[in-house]
Amino acid sequence: MDSPQVEQKPSSEETRHDGWRHEVAELVKMAALFLLLFFGLRAFVIEGYQVQGDSMSPVLLDGERILVLKLPHQLGKLSWFSGIESLAPGNLVVFDSKDEENKRYIKRVIACGARPVRGNKVDADSPTANAKETVSVEFAHGKVYVNNALQDEPYLVERERESMERDKVVPLKPGEYYVLGDHRSVSKDSRMLGPISAKQVIGRAWLRFWPLSQFGLL
Repeated sequence: MDSPQVEQKPSSEETRHDGWRHEVAELVKMAALFLLLFFGLRAFVIEGYQVQGDSMSPVLLDGERILVLKLPHQLGKLSWFSGIESLAPGNLVVFDSKDEENKRYIKRVIACGARPVRGNKVDADSPTANAKETVSVEFAHGKVYVNNALQDEPYLVERERESMERDKVVPLKPGEYYVLGDHRSVSKDSRMLGPISAKQVIGRAWLRFWPLSQFGLL
């Protein structure tokens, strides 16, 4: 006759170990999720930067900190969201240098090239209609002309409205932007760099969060 089997209950020490392992596993999962969310937001949604230099003064000063909104530009790369226009004249844009590795600039968008045709779309416009979409920019004696129209620039201080400098007329291709600094006598921008491409764009400078006395939308 078989003797009855007695079910062994885990000891209190084993129970404590199991509970500890469960808590560590949950903590690791939460940390991994947090890091994934943090780097995902930083890479595709929003990122903080510190302004260096005076090329955007008096709007932005050296040492101030800003948030750059990346999401609209990232979505605009996808065919489903190709209708999104992430930048417009007057916006402040952060972009990669074409020539200097790990160098980024912040400037003001003066003009945007015609929007490129994307996805399953064909351009059936006539040559005359296409000509109307051409965008050209000229910087002359401190003033900016887009398609020969003088631009109103209320953000400039008076000393930046006069200059002996004159640039050739610059045509913008689809997906290109002409950018200038507000402090133009010290700014390195499209007058030297040429137009920037959509591939260089990081995002739009959206908010100044430091110093707190200057907190606000840009």
